[in-house]
Amino acid sequence: MSLSLRSQLDASCAVIQSLAAQAGVVEQIAAIICDALLADHMLLTCGNGGSATDAQHLAEELIGRYRANRRALPAVALTADSAALTCIANDFGYAAVFARQVEALARPGDVLVCFSTSGNSPSIVAALNAARARGALSVALLGKGGGAARELADHNVVVASDDTARIQEAHLQILHFICEAVETACLLRDPVL
Repeated sequence: MSLSLRSQLDASCAVIQSLAAQAGVVEQIAAIICDALLADHMLLTCGNGGSATDAQHLAEELIGRYRANRRALPAVALTADSAALTCIANDFGYAAVFARQVEALARPGDVLVCFSTSGNSPSIVAALNAARARGALSVALLGKGGGAARELADHNVVVASDDTARIQEAHLQILHFICEAVETACLLRDPVL
């Protein structure tokens, strides 16, 4: 097997370009998240492995800043509390690590954003079910056809790829678009701090 950076870049560009077909859905998701955050609802994020880093990336950009100074926004990465994760995994099984946190933290009007390259992770499926039970909205950024999460999420984007790395690259583009949309909306509403 020959490894070529050019072939990887070409594949990545093609997958990211394919998101254009779902631009309206991505923009709608960004607007839903903007509306929730500007109404002082919370954003919860989760994912496993590389998708956990995407979940943390989105939350930290909202709490801190993306490009401009603005008020901090309520976002929690459910992947970040090692004590909660290990307690829940030990006592309830790994499939419950996000759902238990959603049960504890989510309120109606809050938004859960799940990152999953397959859409079939039991922990993601359980989190989406918990969000629905709590009256929170749910968004799933998926790949590989969307899996079980596709039907469980209120809103979803399924990246047109079966390659985990290409899916995660596309998810990064989407999360950066969400950050840009939220920050723009915040700055229109509130002056720079």
